[in-house]
Amino acid sequence: MHPERYKWIALSNTTLGMLMATVNSSIILIALPDIFRGIHLDPLTPGNSSYLLWMLMGFMVATAVLLVSLGRVGDMFGRVRMYNLGFAVFTLFSILLSVTWMHGPAAALWLILMRVGQGIGGAFLFANSSAILTDAFPTDQRGLALGVNSVAAIAGSFIGLVLGGVLAPVEWHLVFLVSVPFGLFGTVWAYLKLEDRSVRIASRIDWWGNLTFALGLVAVLVGITYGIEPYGGHTMGWTDPKVLAELLGGVALLVVFAVIEARSDHPMLRLSLFKIRAFSAGSVATLLAALGRGGLMFIIIIWLQGIWLPLHGYSFSQTPLWAGIYMLPLTAGFLVAGPLSGVLSDRYGARPFATGGMVVAALAFGLLEALPVDFSYAVFALLLLLMGIGMGIFSAPNLAGIMNSLPPDQRGAGAGTVTTFQNSAMVLSIGVFFTLIILGLAAHLPHALSAGLRAEGVPSGLAHKVAGIPPVASLFAAFLGYNPMQQLLGPALPHLSHAGYLTGRRFFPGLIASPFQSGLREAFSFAVGACLIAALASLLRGGRYVHGEAGEPALEPAAPGAPEPAGIGADSRG
Repeated sequence: MHPERYKWIALSNTTLGMLMATVNSSIILIALPDIFRGIHLDPLTPGNSSYLLWMLMGFMVATAVLLVSLGRVGDMFGRVRMYNLGFAVFTLFSILLSVTWMHGPAAALWLILMRVGQGIGGAFLFANSSAILTDAFPTDQRGLALGVNSVAAIAGSFIGLVLGGVLAPVEWHLVFLVSVPFGLFGTVWAYLKLEDRSVRIASRIDWWGNLTFALGLVAVLVGITYGIEPYGGHTMGWTDPKVLAELLGGVALLVVFAVIEARSDHPMLRLSLFKIRAFSAGSVATLLAALGRGGLMFIIIIWLQGIWLPLHGYSFSQTPLWAGIYMLPLTAGFLVAGPLSGVLSDRYGARPFATGGMVVAALAFGLLEALPVDFSYAVFALLLLLMGIGMGIFSAPNLAGIMNSLPPDQRGAGAGTVTTFQNSAMVLSIGVFFTLIILGLAAHLPHALSAGLRAEGVPSGLAHKVAGIPPVASLFAAFLGYNPMQQLLGPALPHLSHAGYLTGRRFFPGLIASPFQSGLREAFSFAVGACLIAALASLLRGGRYVHGEAGEPALEPAAPGAPEPAGIGADSRG
């Protein structure tokens, strides 16, 4: 097929794959209340919270762990073949999810395992799509291609919120069934139309590298996931010996992985890639940007569902759908800025856009921090739009700069590495954001809750008992669209004189607003810092650098009228 025609086929197919995978990564967030009701399981009952956590995190953990390995396998055996396999695997597990017939814990376990299977299919797609586009497009158009692709990926995660809120109340199985026709179409289309244009070099699978990396990263991400849960008398599990063992053991295995890779003749990941400044700086910027924004979606959903929407007249059962709708300005910012910045970076280089985008995102986080908890939506929407624009300006140029710097035979492993940084940082970010919010709640909510309940006639013993429940229970209840007071007071409600007010739309949001804002400010301050350091990393990436197709480093020829670059990695147009 002619290269000019093929590149658009590659772009459209990989964009469909990215959109499908990321929609499914987030569609479950808003649909969880209907899913748990559908399988007749209360996720807030003691012992069931792990089902909730793994329903949320299983997809992301599976994807993050496999990205580098599957990117390297694509380099060795063909990126198109691995990408097409990813479409098929993703579709198979979507079908298995949509035919869930069990109830109770068995159904929850089935859903978690099938979500992990979806994550494996997603890893095949994520690990190879950027490399396929880099193979298909010339260097002066990669920013546009990767911009469209990355914007589809980011926008998909927010589109999934609304889609889940629309489909789940109708029939929760539709949440998983909706991707099946797209998956079947994409699988056939990729098989018939995509061509493998990669450069392959004979190599062997690095089994020890794959094993130590997978086990190490799994241990770290599992430790982060369980660190959010209460442990003993503590509000969180960071002091749990099991969590500490997982975190420290995982880090130790990752150190062993680095030693193995440095000595291997056929490494899963060539550590020498990090000597390329454009790759290493861009990867660090990717990690920090994901660390800043990863927990953003969860925290804003809780902010909207637990406080703002009930205060503005929405019942708790309606809040999941409307939270997704009210976050759409963030998606709009991505959609506007991503492709445009990609096109401009093809001409002017990645550095000004990637650096500027992170500065804009830091500004948006800082302004969000200054908002009152009961904000004006017009101002909130503008700040979400600004956040989306900043992240969109950063995303495409940063990825294009990274992919342009990679040797052709390492594009799969390199793209997998970058996406692993991104997905792992998002899991870590969720842990950091939740920890900061829960610390803020733990310091102030028990007293506020106890005093507020006693003021409404709740007996002191019951008020003290409810106030002593770990704050994460209130967060999870709000996240699921449940009325936290309905859950916490339970059987005692019929005997309370002010039961209607206690379970109304204003009592709990009014109590939690101030304690929540304390943790929220800490979380946003962390995000500001992460974005500013990401901006610094982008600034230090050096000039606009494109690896020579023959395998030797080469700077891209300067555009007419532009100054000649000084050398590899030196300041030029970037």
